[in-house]
Amino acid sequence: MDAARAVPARSALDHLLLGTSDLDEGIAWAEQLTGIRAAVGGSHPGRGTRNALLSLGGHQYLEIIAPDQAQSSYDFQMDLRTLPEPRLVNWAAATTDIAALVARAESAGQSTVGPRYGSRARPDGKLLEWKTLGVSSGLGGGTVQPIPFFIEWSAGSVHPAEDSPRGCELQSFRIAHPRPSAALEVLGAFGIEAEVTTATEAALFATVKTPKGIVDLR
Repeated sequence: MDAARAVPARSALDHLLLGTSDLDEGIAWAEQLTGIRAAVGGSHPGRGTRNALLSLGGHQYLEIIAPDQAQSSYDFQMDLRTLPEPRLVNWAAATTDIAALVARAESAGQSTVGPRYGSRARPDGKLLEWKTLGVSSGLGGGTVQPIPFFIEWSAGSVHPAEDSPRGCELQSFRIAHPRPSAALEVLGAFGIEAEVTTATEAALFATVKTPKGIVDLR
């Protein structure tokens, strides 16, 4: 995302996070819904999570994320272990200049966390590396965070959308929140234009074209 101009959330989106309490169950759930079986990505050391991925077309993808039973600690920002069924819990916006975003946030009076460096080993042994910037908005509710974190992929890393199973395409994306104006203000501070509707709780909605037809994720 260009830190100097506003872009629609649909275009700014790098990936959607579909939280689930069990990765195998999440993969099966998504396959039944879309007709595409997500490929296991790997574990996030120190975070207590692991994932599976499927492409949403272009440089966008769905990350199915779940607790990693092989790790002794759990340090993910929301408790996926309590989810009764898979649901969209967060989203990431793409950027090529996190430093510029930090400066923009400071000038707009927004609090950020990071940058934080991350990596994981793919099944083929290659290392994916990135850095992220979190936003301390106070607008998250339960297991849903409507404000994205920002991700800048390392120049030497293959974007996950490029080698994840294909067949799905993101059609639309919107946000719901009890305080839509507050959410719009934070998003606007980072140059994102979004559709935010009023709801009793925070929620994310994505419409996806799949081999099994149009499906709605929430």
